[in-house]
Amino acid sequence: MPELKKNFVVFESDDEKVIEEFVGIEIYSTPDIKGINGDYKTNYIDFIVKEITNDGKILEIKEDSPPIPFSRDTNDKYTTFNLVKIEKDTFEAINQLCSTLHIPSHFITYSGLKDKHAVTVQKVSIRGNFVEKLQEIEIDNLYIRSINPTRKPVRLGSNRGNHFIITIRNIEDVPNLENTLQKSIDTLKKKGFPNYFGLQRFGKYRPNSHLVGKLILKKEYEQTFNEFILRKYSSESPRLQQIRDKVRHLIYDEQNFSEVLNIFPKSLSYEWDMLDYFNQHPMDFKGAVFQLPKKLITLLINAFQSYLFNRMISLRVSENYPLAKPVKGDNICILDDLNGQPTNVNYIYGSLYDEYLEEALEMGRAAIVAPIVGYDTDLNNYPLMQKFFTQILEEESIDPSIFQSEWLKEFEFKGSFRPIVIRPVGLDMLELEDDEVNQGKKKVKIEFSLLKGSYATMLLREIMK
Repeated sequence: MPELKKNFVVFESDDEKVIEEFVGIEIYSTPDIKGINGDYKTNYIDFIVKEITNDGKILEIKEDSPPIPFSRDTNDKYTTFNLVKIEKDTFEAINQLCSTLHIPSHFITYSGLKDKHAVTVQKVSIRGNFVEKLQEIEIDNLYIRSINPTRKPVRLGSNRGNHFIITIRNIEDVPNLENTLQKSIDTLKKKGFPNYFGLQRFGKYRPNSHLVGKLILKKEYEQTFNEFILRKYSSESPRLQQIRDKVRHLIYDEQNFSEVLNIFPKSLSYEWDMLDYFNQHPMDFKGAVFQLPKKLITLLINAFQSYLFNRMISLRVSENYPLAKPVKGDNICILDDLNGQPTNVNYIYGSLYDEYLEEALEMGRAAIVAPIVGYDTDLNNYPLMQKFFTQILEEESIDPSIFQSEWLKEFEFKGSFRPIVIRPVGLDMLELEDDEVNQGKKKVKIEFSLLKGSYATMLLREIMK
């Protein structure tokens, strides 16, 4: 674990595995298979993400169709299109669209966030008729395709999943490399892997979203301000560490506070807006925190819930409970026949239905689930996971009353559940050949599909270790 100081979090190394442990990602489903190491996202073209629509269609990067005009006869209300982005996160892409079209951000909806260092395609909707304006847009590394009017918009979580084509580079050319890779792939097809929330949920270089979310729920706004802006992480750049040091020494100096705004990068817009507010309203930490957009606060609180979920999975395995086999007290959820998503039909394992539940699990028609704890979660429905959840609260000195926070209700975090294991669909090795970027090394290209909400990076860590 990292060395935790008041103003500095020091990781043993910048190895991603070390940082993953900080957010609860600790175990593997393939611990006995040697990893191939290597690098991914060396180039944006090495990480391709194609959204899978709710009807099972995989969007293609280059697919396009002639725009269709709005029609009153079909009661069109939205303009829906394929958004292709390169080396941009979803927020940046949406903000650029809003700025170009001169519309507020709430006019635009999408099913989910996509990776930044990648080529991605996803469905997006805009309220109103923007068919002609979208055809005229020219934004670097942003492409609008297949523009169509629709009666209903794309909504958050409305996609079925995502299809990935990923290249891992800089692999040592060791004996039996292909056999090792194939063994990992075959095992992951059969057993799946822990359905962790990946580092993207928490921040790769500054992995503290869950800590900020927890502090917001605890209404500790000065500590929230300090964690979001002032606390340094050894995993971020030395330049930013130095800037945070300087800001911390000036933060309570009203006479010289303006210097803070001069030295803090405007590119870190969320932090900069908080500091600007604090300059105008000294010591109003709560007001500064709530300069953050509602969508971001939602993500921060959700990151705290995600961290607890990750810890429950890791603790389950460290306590010698199997990951993929049911144990008395497990909550078993029946999956939808059409899209494989969890339904609201749940059973507690350890009853008359065990034989049928085991058969459903074996057939991929059911899943062991753990709670994403919110204000309406009844932990009695998760007898085994409740044990681990209580243990985590005790270890981290978290008061259970935090889950009745007004902010959970304000941002509608009722709670839900999530499978603890996910199986990739169509996992395959497309090619294994010499790496033209790293002389003397190999590269491998793989493809697979995952249901929405699951992280491709968690599959990669099983292969790479």
